[in-house]
Formats: sequence, C-alpha cells, structure tokens
Amino acid sequence: MTGPADADTPPLARTSLDRAAHRRTDPQWLARAWERARLLVVDIGGGGRALVRTTADRPELLLLDASELPADTTGRLFLGVEPDGTPYFAVDAPLPVVPQTRAVSLRDVGHLLSDSDAGLFTTAVALGNWHTRHAYSSTTGLPTTVTDAGWTRVDEDGNHVWPRTDPAMIVLVHDGKPGPDGRCLLGNNAAWRPHQGVRRYSCLAGYVEPGESAEAAVHREVAEEVGVGLDHLEYAGSQAWPFPGSLMLGFLARADPAQPVRIDPDEIAHARWFTRREITDVLAGRPVDADEGHRVGLPPASSIALYLVHRWLDES
Repeated sequence: MTGPADADTPPLARTSLDRAAHRRTDPQWLARAWERARLLVVDIGGGGRALVRTTADRPELLLLDASELPADTTGRLFLGVEPDGTPYFAVDAPLPVVPQTRAVSLRDVGHLLSDSDAGLFTTAVALGNWHTRHAYSSTTGLPTTVTDAGWTRVDEDGNHVWPRTDPAMIVLVHDGKPGPDGRCLLGNNAAWRPHQGVRRYSCLAGYVEPGESAEAAVHREVAEEVGVGLDHLEYAGSQAWPFPGSLMLGFLARADPAQPVRIDPDEIAHARWFTRREITDVLAGRPVDADEGHRVGLPPASSIALYLVHRWLDES
C-alpha cells in the first residue's frame, strides 16, 4: 500500500521504513546521515503532535532538513531508512511556526497518512513517549542518558535500559451469524463520558498480565468486564498504540448472545449487542440510540478497534 489505511491492515501497523538497527551504534554513519536526513519534529510534551500539510485532500507530514533546525539540536532519534536510501530522524522539540501547516496528533490523522508517514509518526511518538518515562533507571534510580541514536538509555554505572512495549489485547465479540441481523458486543468504558450527545462504544480490551498468554487474557478480560464466555477465538492482527506505549493484539471472538451481560461497573459503564444494520448506520452517520437519550458513537479511525469492527462487517 502507498495510500491511506484500508481494511487489510490495522491503520498504525503500516510502514515502509527499514529500521536499520545495525546503524544505531555507528556514530560516524549517523553523523553523515544527519546531514542528509529528513527530520520529523514531534512535541512529545505537547501531546505528541507534529505538523502536516494537506495535499490532494490527504495530510502529509512536514519533514525538515538538518539545516532548518538549530545547529545544537539534541535528542536526535534515528527512525530508519526509506527504500530510496533516505535516513529519517525524529526530534522531540516545540513545533516550529510554518505557514500553511497545522499541528495534529497521531490519533487525529494516523489512518489518513501514507504508509511511510504512518510508520514514521507512530515510531517517533512511541520512542519519544518511552524516553519521557525513563529519565531514571528503574533498577538503580540513577539518571539515564540517551545512547544508540535514541534506542538505549544508560545510567552512570553502565546499566542499560531498552524501549519496552506493553502487550494488550482487544477483541470484537460477535454471535457468528451472517447478514444484517448478526450482532457484536461493544462496551462503553467507565472513564468515557458522553460528548455532545454521543456515547462511544468500542471493543473490549485490557492488558496481558504477567505469565499470561494473549488468548488467555482475551477470555479473562471478557469474563471480567461483561461476564460472557467465548467459544471461538481468532487472531486478527496487531498495531502499536503509543499512548503511551502499548502493542494492541486484535482478536475476533464468538459468543452466545443468550448469555446475560453482567458488567463490571469499575471498568464498563454500558454494554450491549448491536446488529450489523445498526453499526452500518452509525458508520454512515445515521443516528442510532444508545441509552439515556444518547446516540451511539464508535472508536476513532486510527484505532485497531474500528479495524476489527470493519473486519466483522466484511465477514457478513
């Protein structure tokens, strides 16, 4: 693919970048690469935002040359090399003022970007968020500094820390029936408040616990959050969700809708089964009643949750 996300791949799983990990410990190569690199400025402290221009109705990341940044710019994060040989770096800094651009987050535009831009932005945000959380060693408590072009931190005793990603599962539970009356089970997280009359419903999700497989986590989380047992599980794909540092492992699961839905109110405020007809209406902008006078909303387009919803719709 070269354009915006489609139904075949989760939106933030797309990239054309070669991470070229063997270059991270080669300071001479990195110095030469910096002089000819394309640079993505990301303001991690400002919500992980970057600048885009809109060309042909599609946002494109604003990439700079090294000469356009101050000579003493620090915090250079080597992202990798594109197929044409161009090296790419990210810099965590306040966004420059550039005419005819706008500041956006990865959530806003991840699904609209090209494969190249999606991979660059996702990696930059994930790596930048990791650095902000690891200024000190969790082992020694000592301050850490950046090495290996942004892919390692080390304290003064030589203890190394490497980027980590937290595995999480997300699942679209459905009844296995084809056609417009087939149903899926979605929940409204207890932390999500209605906005402008819309209550957002999404797939069920949770972190994989220590000593647990992703599949076991799916069964456990669904049972805990809505009290429903599953009789079939299918892996559907994964994508980074760097808010601040998760890897979402996506599944489709089948369950009998005759089972009572028993929500955990600490996790889920509302949960219910929706028909394909209802989900299609929501996606088309037609109002569907949720509860208490609210309309149904669905997950953002950059999320793997909406990808799973589309996968289920397409299997009708």
